[in-house]
Amino acid sequence: MPLTDQQCRTAKAGEKASKLSDSMGLYLFVTPNGFKSWRFKYRFGGKERRIVFGSYPELSLRKARDLRDDARKDLREGKDPGEEYKRRSTLRSGGIDTSRTFETIARRWHQLQAPQWKDRHAHDVLASLVAEVFPVIGASDISAIRPVHIRELLEQVQKRGAIETAHRIRQRVSAVYRFAIASDLAEMDPAATVGAALQPVVKGKQPALVKLADARAFIAAFDAELGHPTTKLASRLLALTAARPGVVQMAQLSEFEGLDGAEPIWRIPAAKMKLARAKSEREEFEFVIPLATQTVELVKAAAKHAGNRRYLFPSARHSFRPITDNALNVAYRRLPSFTGRHVPHGWRSTFSTIMNERAIEQDRPGDRAIIDLMLAHQPEGVESRYNRAAYMSRRRELAQEWADLLMEGAASPHALLDLPRR
Repeated sequence: MPLTDQQCRTAKAGEKASKLSDSMGLYLFVTPNGFKSWRFKYRFGGKERRIVFGSYPELSLRKARDLRDDARKDLREGKDPGEEYKRRSTLRSGGIDTSRTFETIARRWHQLQAPQWKDRHAHDVLASLVAEVFPVIGASDISAIRPVHIRELLEQVQKRGAIETAHRIRQRVSAVYRFAIASDLAEMDPAATVGAALQPVVKGKQPALVKLADARAFIAAFDAELGHPTTKLASRLLALTAARPGVVQMAQLSEFEGLDGAEPIWRIPAAKMKLARAKSEREEFEFVIPLATQTVELVKAAAKHAGNRRYLFPSARHSFRPITDNALNVAYRRLPSFTGRHVPHGWRSTFSTIMNERAIEQDRPGDRAIIDLMLAHQPEGVESRYNRAAYMSRRRELAQEWADLLMEGAASPHALLDLPRR
């Protein structure tokens, strides 16, 4: 019996690829990862061949049958339906079969993978493809892209000094190709061997300033450098809170509470923390950062600058997106006297080293565990360290002590809004 649209919608993926026959050679092909595509099987020149018409539900059952009928007509006229289908697709799209472009297939891959990822990671993956990959190869037929095209794309990323980003993008492009190969939309992965042509990622500790005088000097130099106020404000929040850069990048004003009260906090949702997905979906694993008076002033300045946009540090190009995950890295590299000595993630080491040394010097051994807690570290099996109220009073005192030390002589965050821009 011919297929119904409901049967197509409810077709489930199995351990192996499956076929749901319609009629006269047309069938719906379902891969183990859930990708569905319309295919037509026929014989021409004594050989069995097939055409991949496109993915379902983008290509409806009715449209697939129309394409099958066109193919059968070609057969009756002695033409190869596969070659005729390619010719017609090219004419319709001005030279490109849009159902087979890298961007179309990459977005389908992302749609299938995103439910397994944390929201922030899903956002970062798609954002990197949109910013770096789609403008270069997004409109190309996925089977026409060669290793040299991927290498040239990644070399442009490397030229900005974003070595690790180039490696991540290569991995994501390769994942798209594995999906395309499994879906019979490509025969090889041009990104698979390109990794050997990339600059290696230097592993090890992130460079960080561990002397208070150097940390203050960095803040003064960074504030004086020409640059966008959003980046300057984001850097200041990073330094004051010792939060992870990705959390600062994605910060929203709604996460900050009690800014005009005696106990202001930044309540970071568990989904944004560096947790396993199972924990990131549980409210008790959210993380609360007590805010010093200087941090409150900073957040208010950033909120004023952001207006009613979603993120506290919005992108200069796209107001509905946050700054990119590489924005601070690029800005830090513009300071020649600190290049290779300090990176955004380094503020965590800066805070930990300086505050732990003070704890030893001032004979406050109990502070060391609290400082570790302020960095959202969670030793194996000690879930209480994510308790939002744990040692909050002492954490607030240490946060204020750190802000007083670090911000001595620093410009007001509101003054950063009026500095010359790059």
